[in-house]
Amino acid sequence: MVRLVATLLVLIGLSTGMVMAEETTTYPDIPKAVGAPHPEGNAYMRINHMRLMRHDRDLTMREGDRSIKYSIKECVACHAVMGPDALPISVQEEGHFCSSCHEYAAVKIDCFQCHNSKPEEGFVDLLKQMPPATDDEIQAYLDGMSQ
Repeated sequence: MVRLVATLLVLIGLSTGMVMAEETTTYPDIPKAVGAPHPEGNAYMRINHMRLMRHDRDLTMREGDRSIKYSIKECVACHAVMGPDALPISVQEEGHFCSSCHEYAAVKIDCFQCHNSKPEEGFVDLLKQMPPATDDEIQAYLDGMSQ
């Protein structure tokens, strides 16, 4: 009888703990981008962004192809988060676009050891003026990744 009561108390405690954990789970606050939405969709980019970046890095650094349409420079500009002084914040500051998810997932960001984590002056405005990629351009880009 004592075992039954103890087992029931443990089960009730575990189920209560799981319910409370679900209620307190927080997700990262992802800042909104300033450019056109990803034609591939946000879900695709969240899953594949590292694969896309590695692919482009390999083409650029190892094969010398500097004609890559999408670059980390564009990512940083489109996803720039402005600070209280209306200037883009760096990856070291709280609220940076990349840091918001990477801190939540406990994933180190090493891109900015070489790349700038803030867009160049005027690049955000230039990016807003660019037309979004066409479906054919996107498909050609994705097809190139599978090679």
